[in-house]
Amino acid sequence: PTEFEMRQRNAKFAKDARSGKKPTHPSRQEQLAKRSPINLWALGIIVFVVVGGVLFELVRIMFL
Repeated sequence: PTEFEMRQRNAKFAKDARSGKKPTHPSRQEQLAKRSPINLWALGIIVFVVVGGVLFELVRIMFL
């Protein structure tokens, strides 16, 4: 892009930011918000191990 186009884009960005609009593209922002750092199945395994361990300890304390 030329310098003139960049100035126009910068001016539009600044105007949108001042008017309270989110200056970033919503689709990109939604993608970043939806992306999880861990897979769903891995999260399930972690929850299973933690909850199972807690339940196992409770049963061991109560009945042994």
